[in-house]
Amino acid sequence: MSPALMTLLLFGTLFICVMAGLPICFAIGGSAMIWAFMLWGSQGIYVIASSASGIMMNLILIAIPLFVFMANILERSGIADGLYKMMHLWMGPLRGGLAIGTVLICTIFAAMSGISATATVTMGLIALPAMLKRGYDKRMTIGGIMAGGALGQLIPPSLLLIIYSMLAEQSVGMLFFGGVFPGLCLSAMFSVYILTRCLIKKELGPPLPPEERAGWRVKVDSLRSVILPLFIIVSVLGGIYLGICTPTEAAALGALGAIISAAVYRKINWTMFKEASYRTLSVTVMVMWIIFASACFSTVYSALGGPQLMESILEGLPGGRWAPIILMQLILFILGCFLDPTGILMVCVPIFLPVVKLLGFSPIWFGVLFVMNMEMAFLTPPVGANLFYMKGVAPKGTSIIDIYLGALPFVGLQAIGLALVLIWPQMVLWLPNKMLH
Repeated sequence: MSPALMTLLLFGTLFICVMAGLPICFAIGGSAMIWAFMLWGSQGIYVIASSASGIMMNLILIAIPLFVFMANILERSGIADGLYKMMHLWMGPLRGGLAIGTVLICTIFAAMSGISATATVTMGLIALPAMLKRGYDKRMTIGGIMAGGALGQLIPPSLLLIIYSMLAEQSVGMLFFGGVFPGLCLSAMFSVYILTRCLIKKELGPPLPPEERAGWRVKVDSLRSVILPLFIIVSVLGGIYLGICTPTEAAALGALGAIISAAVYRKINWTMFKEASYRTLSVTVMVMWIIFASACFSTVYSALGGPQLMESILEGLPGGRWAPIILMQLILFILGCFLDPTGILMVCVPIFLPVVKLLGFSPIWFGVLFVMNMEMAFLTPPVGANLFYMKGVAPKGTSIIDIYLGALPFVGLQAIGLALVLIWPQMVLWLPNKMLH
């Protein structure tokens, strides 16, 4: 059979398995095993499993459980309460200020944890009820929390960027710093959107009444709650930027910083430590199974001549070298509506990256573009992860329609951010290039 037909059958099998409701790791790995056995017998299964096990020995993967553990400790550490009180005092007098402050807190959490669930769940429990009580628009508030939480996929330390670095054989540090400016740009866009809406329709985000506002002394005193988050961010990103430690060692420093923060807030105990460890194990095992299954799938795909086929198809598109990149983004957006971002990353990077390099684009720039697209996947119905996180913590009376409609404007803002990075690649590449000098 021709490579085109075999590639179509391989992806057709994957599609059928996903539609049948199989977990993504079994759908991807099962499709690979079925066709490896049908084409090459038991020897084929041995070869692809051996190839995949080599990927699993990559030392950069050690950073994944460390960052996940850090996120789980931070979620229970009490840092979010202190940050919200500080933002409440400083941003409350502004129209929409509490919602803007919540987005900023989510941005800080993104720079500490690299996981969207941490900020989404924490702010959904702390900030959402407080804002609804003060008359904030439900959909705008919900959308802002989910969008702010999704920044954890882009702003370092990002688990998706770690996995991409392994697949693309690129520096994790370069990718981390490539995601800084796009992530901060999106955070600013979310904040400006909320402020603009609240200035146009004042009832959407009323300011705090004068009797609830604090004086300058109280406000300045509240800034102490920023010290520990800054300590964690500087220890992780500063260590990488200055060349003091590798990303894996920085992950260990971040985990230690999270434990110290929990101890300072007197939240650390055996029960909390045990729950965080169990949840870390659960998430890490899920991610590792997806990585292993996707590595098997990629091996079969490569053996069938899939990369060469994809190169010939994308190279033949009208519109020059930009047409394949734009088509890739559309494909990724559609896949993000239905599949787990980790699985999409593992399957699509080996397919798309050779074409990206052939067209002369930077793998660092493309990696950040890829993750920005996957960030949208956390907000797009029907299976966006943050939609379900929010549904689990939202107050009674919040329908799934409220959550979907709240997310849509922020998906649009993320698409605008993606377009900006497409137009101005230096948004991604400027800071990594500074690291080289």
